[in-house]
Amino acid sequence: MTYDLLTALILFAFVSSATPGPNNLMLMASGANFGFRRSVPHMLGISIGFCLMIFLVGIGLIQVFDLYPVSHLILKVASISYMSWLAWKIANAAAPKDGKADGTPMTFTQAAAFQWVNPKAWAMALTAITLYAPDRSMFAVAMVALVFGLVNAPSVSIWTVLGQQLRRLLTNNSRLRIFNFTMAALLIASLYPLVVQA
Repeated sequence: MTYDLLTALILFAFVSSATPGPNNLMLMASGANFGFRRSVPHMLGISIGFCLMIFLVGIGLIQVFDLYPVSHLILKVASISYMSWLAWKIANAAAPKDGKADGTPMTFTQAAAFQWVNPKAWAMALTAITLYAPDRSMFAVAMVALVFGLVNAPSVSIWTVLGQQLRRLLTNNSRLRIFNFTMAALLIASLYPLVVQA
């Protein structure tokens, strides 16, 4: 991989990882509801799960879409359904008791598995492999996954910290409910491009 291509990949990884999307919105909600420390497994699940996803997509899964175009539509429908359910869960999260939210943050495994139904993650993975590992060699695919891993971890941390800082403003039930409802609405809004394409 040339220096110019690596620079472009790093920039693409940063912009796509740092901009709002399902992962980042959910991390902001997790930071606000559970704090940074309790959200660490969620953050690690996203970063490691997404790297694994890129690698597996690059070494073969991308060919499934080439061979069976209907599989892409099935993935879109499943993603929209699951994301809508998650938005409902966020919107209806219980109000905190004694300064702590009811429920638990997303686990490492749940966050890693979530990447497979996250439309933004799929778009990022497919675009990254297509543009930065077009030959789909093991080295190129591994390099793309590694760059995303190094760039993604600090990006997701920022969103969690942002949510944690917002927690200071969410000191009563009504403000927290408004915040959770807003996060749910933004999560649904992030599905708009996927719905239009489907």
